[in-house]
Amino acid sequence: MVRNSLRPDEILGLLAAAPAEIAAAAKALTAAETEAAPRAGQWSLVELLAHLRACADVWGGAMAAIADGEPGPLRAVNPLTWVERTDYRTLPFNVSLRAYTEQRQDLLPQLRRLPAAGWERTVVVTGAGRPLQRSVLFYGRWLAGHERSHRRQIWDTAAAVRGTLQGG
Repeated sequence: MVRNSLRPDEILGLLAAAPAEIAAAAKALTAAETEAAPRAGQWSLVELLAHLRACADVWGGAMAAIADGEPGPLRAVNPLTWVERTDYRTLPFNVSLRAYTEQRQDLLPQLRRLPAAGWERTVVVTGAGRPLQRSVLFYGRWLAGHERSHRRQIWDTAAAVRGTLQGG
């Protein structure tokens, strides 16, 4: 359940800032460092970015469809399931970051054009229990809030792996 009250302008700010923040966290890391997990059972930067891309595919895709006036119903997709259908976890970090950035650059203008009422546009979502009414705002809060929750993890992971694979 989404329990945040982000406004559309805050959502847009968070979504716009995410690619640059991820790039900044990983700046100067080697490919091997982006693939290294800080500890057993933790995600590497490649895996974190794969997760964020899957979430952006699913929730960003729902936002775009609803904003475009998709009559629905939309089928619910779990990003954890979706990532299994992709090659995101096997892609080099820089390739995945470029795709994530491009995807975001495609979504943001569409959202910026939405009038206030457009954020409240809804569609029926099926496939996750009883049918639910979901809005652009709902998915925007979910996506932006979820990415915000991973920011510290991205920075911590980058700091933990930085320099660890350089013979030391």
